[in-house]
Amino acid sequence: MFRLTAVALALTLTATAALTGCSEAPSPSSPTTQATQQTSESQALTVSERVNLWFDERFEERLQKSPMQLTMLGRKDAYDQLDDFSLAAQRDMVRWLQQTAQELEANFPNEQLDSEAQTSYDLWMYQVDRDIRAFEFQHMSYVFHQMSSVHSYLPQFLISFHRVDDYADMQAYIARLEHLGQAIESLLNQAQNRADRGIRVPDFGYQGALRQARALVTGQPFTEDSDPAPLFADASEKIAQLLTNDLINAEQAEQLTNAMQQALTNHVGPAYNNLIAWLEADQVNADSNPTGVSKYQGGAEYYQFMLWYHTTTDLTAEQIHQIGLDEVARIQAEMVDIKNRVNFDGDLQDFFEFIRTDEQFFYPNTDEGRQAYLDDSKAYLDAIADELPNYFGILPKADLVVRRVEAFREEDGAAQHYFPGTPDGSRPGIYYAHLSDMSSMPKVDMESVAYHEGNPGHHMQISIAQELTGIPQFRTLDRHTVYVEGWALYSELLAKEMGGYRDDYSDFGRLTAEIWRAARLVVDTGMHALGWTEEQAVDYFLVNTPITEGSVRSEIQRYLVWPGQATAYKIGMMRIQELRAEAEQTLGEQFDIRGFHDTVLGGGSLPLPILERRVRQWIAQLQETN
Repeated sequence: MFRLTAVALALTLTATAALTGCSEAPSPSSPTTQATQQTSESQALTVSERVNLWFDERFEERLQKSPMQLTMLGRKDAYDQLDDFSLAAQRDMVRWLQQTAQELEANFPNEQLDSEAQTSYDLWMYQVDRDIRAFEFQHMSYVFHQMSSVHSYLPQFLISFHRVDDYADMQAYIARLEHLGQAIESLLNQAQNRADRGIRVPDFGYQGALRQARALVTGQPFTEDSDPAPLFADASEKIAQLLTNDLINAEQAEQLTNAMQQALTNHVGPAYNNLIAWLEADQVNADSNPTGVSKYQGGAEYYQFMLWYHTTTDLTAEQIHQIGLDEVARIQAEMVDIKNRVNFDGDLQDFFEFIRTDEQFFYPNTDEGRQAYLDDSKAYLDAIADELPNYFGILPKADLVVRRVEAFREEDGAAQHYFPGTPDGSRPGIYYAHLSDMSSMPKVDMESVAYHEGNPGHHMQISIAQELTGIPQFRTLDRHTVYVEGWALYSELLAKEMGGYRDDYSDFGRLTAEIWRAARLVVDTGMHALGWTEEQAVDYFLVNTPITEGSVRSEIQRYLVWPGQATAYKIGMMRIQELRAEAEQTLGEQFDIRGFHDTVLGGGSLPLPILERRVRQWIAQLQETN
């Protein structure tokens, strides 16, 4: 699972919009003004060259509205600010998007653009439509829940991504601590307004949000515990490192420490305590065995939008549900073959129970077991890296590290995930694993997860996109769930071609990961469109997959707070497989696996209709040259 730059897709729909709107920035020029401002030099450029310059200018405007995304890119512009999470900022962003679409349409005729510029044009317009439509449904999304929503992401952002190289950087960190309280209060107001409409996260979401919020304000300087709270510990360590490196003196260190403590006690603590108090008071109104969003007025329309948002297709909930049922049956047949090969005495359900419970498939629930999980995951990734040049012409430059999730946001059985590095390589990509409960982290599927999150999955695809040149910057940083997650799931199977899964149990683990994504199609649509409850979804998963109960419950609860997101994986994978089969059949001996992969990865993240056009253009070009 990928956590997007500035968590635009990993947060709620509210935060998706909010993370793009922050500080004041110049409004885009009107079409007439833009045209009159063209210099003689720019007028000499082709329309395609001019539109690429325009894309970079507008994208820079958008970046300047998001200090957090700038930080994620390794830049220190507006380093003392956070994004503006208010509804007013979201409305301003919608107006800005509408203006850019008008300007683009008026000044750059699509028919005069080359194919790559046409892709950029269509993608920009697609994103404008997507984000405007998302804002229309912003009141339907859940604000605080267990899945790294904003209250837990903001501290993680400061701890993991706000780099402190000098005195000024630490001052900026402290300023962001002061703004953090305002951000939480703004989001709390939105959550309260939604609760007044009857839109509440299920009870488990309240429990998760409370657990995370309490962990952030437990310890010094908030309580008299001997241990420091996470933000206090991180800030203190960063100040100490500056002092150790002679970048500040003792007096400056004391000043920074005092200012940091005041920011925590005067801004962060009160905001989180207000959040905790409201969550505790409102939790009694939450469902304990919930169903999906269709229970709300307008919920069915919202869910259909979310399916489109994440899959970029017009598939209905009913169609996706049936695809899931069909894929579960197909994968189970392959699982039976492996069960028979290992001479297991029993039916598939018995084999599932064996995989779920036998000690040989788990690391000990100790620090040594956790470290072994990280070390073995790295070993799988190191081995597959040797094969990458045989399957890809374009290779990533960025490093990859494997890391345990920070304690304050770690959840038993929660899904592993990936955070991208910076485009300049100054920060590596990070594959995060939740290791608090090793009984939810079976060995059989850890290899497929490593390929999914690392290479040839998320790390490779996202790093290559960020490192692309010759296309507008917005395309190097854009993310579409169906493409990003579809590629990562495709990569799990591709790794088998590349020499991975050398024993039947590891290959069964790969099938476990695939049936997991197929079952998602069934239960996500079941809960959000067909009225299934949480327990019905859990029962379906346990009967039809070997996933452990702890992971199943965590997964089902994830789907309930992120409607539609989990359907993108299998839909995206299947479409990439279909495009590869189409290319292989059409090109025959001309087909080159490296060329196909470079075509898919070489244009950045794309909605499926635009990706299909790109692959078919590549096929046609090869046919013309041979």
